[in-house]
Amino acid sequence: PREAIRRIIGEELGYNISQTELLDSTHIEWIRMGTTVATNALLERKGEKCALVITSGFRDLLYIGNQSRPNLFDLCIDMPEVIYEEVVEVNERVCMVQDSCKLGLTSPVVMGTTGEKLYVWQMLDKEKLQSDLQRVFNLGIRSLAVVLMHSYAFPDHEISVGELAKEM
Repeated sequence: PREAIRRIIGEELGYNISQTELLDSTHIEWIRMGTTVATNALLERKGEKCALVITSGFRDLLYIGNQSRPNLFDLCIDMPEVIYEEVVEVNERVCMVQDSCKLGLTSPVVMGTTGEKLYVWQMLDKEKLQSDLQRVFNLGIRSLAVVLMHSYAFPDHEISVGELAKEM
């Protein structure tokens, strides 16, 4: 997604951003991506059984969505089915460093791939993750959708999830 984001920001700001230049994420309010092939497979409910692997505390994020409701006061809301069979909550957490933060954090700080600093509030709990991945593997699930917070800037935890899953 970095290349697409780089081009869009460059177009919006009116100048080219080189591929080696770090992206200034202050211009990014939100990101939503998808591909036609993947979107069609999801809409048609085709493909492998899948488990959602997501930062702990966010298991309902894809179900809740962005809360956009065309009929705000409609009491009978037709919710789409989720496309995953199981959810694995991953004990891990990273957070962007912000000068205005008043939490007094003492967590380790790392430099993200975007050039921004991030706090590592909680390192990846590999032991619990391995147990949880084994559980979904034992259920016959061989496909994972991995969604960890701020992985666009700090991919280490998602990479570790992939490595552990490949060992199954």
